[in-house]
Amino acid sequence: MSDVPLIPEHATQFPQVKRMNALLEWVATVDHKQIGMMYLFGTFFFLLVGGVEALLMRIQLAQPNEHFLSPQDYNQLFTMHGITMIFLVVMPMLLGLANYVVPLQIGARDMAYPRLNALSVWMFYFGGMILYASFLAGGAPDAGWFAYVPLSTPPYTTNVGMDYYGIGLLVSGIGTVATALNLVATIFLYRAPGMTMRRLPLFTWMVLFNSFIILFAMPALNASLVLLLLDRMLGAHFFDVLAGASPLLWQHYFWAFGHPEVYIMVLPAWGIISEVVPVYSRKPIFGYGAVAGSTIAIAFLSFAVWGHHMFTSGMGTLSDLLFSGASLMIAVPTGIKIFNWIATAWKGKIHFTTSMLFALAFIVQFTVGGVTGVQFGIVPFDRLTTDTYYVVAHFHYVLFGGTLFGLFAGFYYWFPKAFGRMLSERLGKWNFWLMFVGFNTAFFVQHALGWMGMTRRIWTYPDYPNWGLYNMISTVGSFILAAGVLLFAYNVWHSARHGELAGENPWDAWTLEWATTSPPPHYNFDQVPPVRSRRPLWDLNHPDMADKD
Repeated sequence: MSDVPLIPEHATQFPQVKRMNALLEWVATVDHKQIGMMYLFGTFFFLLVGGVEALLMRIQLAQPNEHFLSPQDYNQLFTMHGITMIFLVVMPMLLGLANYVVPLQIGARDMAYPRLNALSVWMFYFGGMILYASFLAGGAPDAGWFAYVPLSTPPYTTNVGMDYYGIGLLVSGIGTVATALNLVATIFLYRAPGMTMRRLPLFTWMVLFNSFIILFAMPALNASLVLLLLDRMLGAHFFDVLAGASPLLWQHYFWAFGHPEVYIMVLPAWGIISEVVPVYSRKPIFGYGAVAGSTIAIAFLSFAVWGHHMFTSGMGTLSDLLFSGASLMIAVPTGIKIFNWIATAWKGKIHFTTSMLFALAFIVQFTVGGVTGVQFGIVPFDRLTTDTYYVVAHFHYVLFGGTLFGLFAGFYYWFPKAFGRMLSERLGKWNFWLMFVGFNTAFFVQHALGWMGMTRRIWTYPDYPNWGLYNMISTVGSFILAAGVLLFAYNVWHSARHGELAGENPWDAWTLEWATTSPPPHYNFDQVPPVRSRRPLWDLNHPDMADKD
């Protein structure tokens, strides 16, 4: 960005003009750090919106035969909740954190394409606004975040919400692809001298392969959305069985994106855990090569497992067996990471900071989600539990108990670098325990509801034995969880103004982002330390114990 002020210097003596100038600097910025913060602030706003939608649904389901919401309102809420959490919270939140951290971790001044980076964040905002404008245009999308046809086409969906779904996700999806391309170019072209691929911080390593998955998976979704919009708006027949097409084709297109999407939403979180656990255990990561290599294996296998979402669709025995085998196989490199994190912490000098608590909870909760995920790779088990609340519990343990807990570990870890002040550890501990207790209270009992036969996406339910009790427990847990998220928001607001000054490296960490000031200047580094190992700051601060790799 140019150093020429956006408003003449003589006018900045007025407070209103100063505020306007500051706002314009954010709107027009191409600095990766400000763009990363714009992603994070926007996604946290959508997290609150999606959380309110979830609480309204939990109120509706708290007891049998409830009529707090109408069936149509409930359909719109569960659809918008899923869309919001996946496309407007988890994925862009990870991209925002990568935007902020990756250039610093590799010793770069900025992203490879700063203007494209700015375009990407605005595409995210515009896509979100288009999606939520549907509430004002006659009704929000109501066919689920997966938009199965024919439910997402007339006459089954009569409002314009699904048109806003297609356009909004297409706009934000283009921005996502642009960000992934930018991250790949930045990591390959702008690493500091001496930072070979074998010396990349694991967060950057996982962001790199996450970006490759985006580049191959997102076009499948974007192309599918174009076909759906053509069917809805121009009378095409890509998925119309009466015209000789197949509705099942949409499921193949969608899940060819949808299961790699699971790893798009979790790989950077694994990278966060791979940074946080070693620092607070005061040990280098155990098995760096195994963690990095298993990431490559997951990136390839993620494109071979989508069919396990379709075991009940009649694909055939051979297809079911192949997808089942691939689904079980992908658990192996995933399990390698979990054992590496445990081995890293084993006999380490663990500092139980809030960040470390979130990281340890991530390992436990993601393991629960992973185990249930392996079960869904077994065809008979999947057919028994598909479209029950067992599935709801599974993917919330993966994406909330996993990814979002990992993100909170990253927020507490990197907040001092971004703001120059520490988040309150006292409030942080309360934040952690409210979220940990609330999350497990809300979602663990949903495994039992699934075994009892409670199906997903139902508006209300009869007074079957224990259904009301378990749903009430889940609702109470969701409100405890919401209290934890709100406490985090207060902690950020208060600590950014009054928190303890952090200094350059409050955690005595060893990757390059901690070699510059907190917050970093526009150009990031006065001088990048020499990179001779995977822990350059450790080498600099402890030359007698420098790593050799």
